[in-house]
Amino acid sequence: MSADGHLAVDGGSEFLWYIPNTVAPGHRGDDAEEHPSSLETLTAQALALEDHGWRGALLGSGWGRPDTFTVAAALSARTTTFEPLIAIRPGYWRPANFAASAATLDELTGGRVRINIVSGQDNLAAYGDSEGDQAQRYDRTREFMRLTRRLWTEEDVTFEGEHFQVKGSTVAPRITPRGERRHPKLYFGGASEAAERTSATEADVQLFWGEPLDGVSERIARLKALSRDLDRDLPPLEFGLRITTLVRDTTEEAWADAEAKVAEMAKRQGQGWGDHRRSKAVGQQRLLDLHARGEVLDDNLYTAPGKFGGGGASTTWLVGSPQDVARSLKKYRDLGIRHFVLSDTPYLAEIKRQGRDLLPLLRDKILTEA
Repeated sequence: MSADGHLAVDGGSEFLWYIPNTVAPGHRGDDAEEHPSSLETLTAQALALEDHGWRGALLGSGWGRPDTFTVAAALSARTTTFEPLIAIRPGYWRPANFAASAATLDELTGGRVRINIVSGQDNLAAYGDSEGDQAQRYDRTREFMRLTRRLWTEEDVTFEGEHFQVKGSTVAPRITPRGERRHPKLYFGGASEAAERTSATEADVQLFWGEPLDGVSERIARLKALSRDLDRDLPPLEFGLRITTLVRDTTEEAWADAEAKVAEMAKRQGQGWGDHRRSKAVGQQRLLDLHARGEVLDDNLYTAPGKFGGGGASTTWLVGSPQDVARSLKKYRDLGIRHFVLSDTPYLAEIKRQGRDLLPLLRDKILTEA
């Protein structure tokens, strides 16, 4: 255990899960929960994460889902170590309102808050937002992240940007520094040039979808170079991987289940699997294009789900025994990935299975020998 009571795994790497935060049952084939957004269901998942060695979970976000911040606050009140990675959108929030809410929850939970900034398209008109082209969207996101961080770390902040303005703003309560942690980490994703420039200058953690090793390696190198070229004035950018991990007792059983799941996806024409706008985002299109390179890339990166309706983290899957998947995750770790957000369905059952069978293999000694 680490000094703060968390399970320490893999020499500084952190392993989180994914809670879909959706009102409709059957998300990505999870038919086990009749009421997926009930407090009982969500609490059971958060407590299982604590009990099985996970650091916390990414909470899905989007108009038509339960409000992510409210869910995070409720789960934080019912847990002791669970760290919510709260997905939020500039435009849905204004920076000062968001900074105050996040600072409050962070203080109440003893520093458990993490934030995932989402700039992808959403039903903006439904909540009164609007946006211009891609350049405008990411310029607004850069301002949002810069101003939020200032509000967390400075007092009497005055900011006159193109998109946001505050005058003499001091957020209360103040965020308590905890060791090297001055404020919640800001996670960010995106593969377009505009997104990568935003991440290189403003994010704390860049999240990648489940691309092959060569693609992730190339993107890490490019982001590091961008950070230098754009005179990043923050600590070095960290990197994370958001991916589906289908783990079974044996390699053969895992592939049989993976192929059966894809067959069911094809039968349903992907209904319930693709909750990301497949034709819009550069990163999503990169994933969809992988199938042209082969159905299985690297050792066990399965691309067929994207062909039959998988979107986002369900576009590609790491498939295999606990040893197979641990070995693959180690290769991403060797590239510089330190933040892992994993998932499979049924969500609750897989929290327990992968916490029991996969996470122990991701400690340094065993993983090195795998």
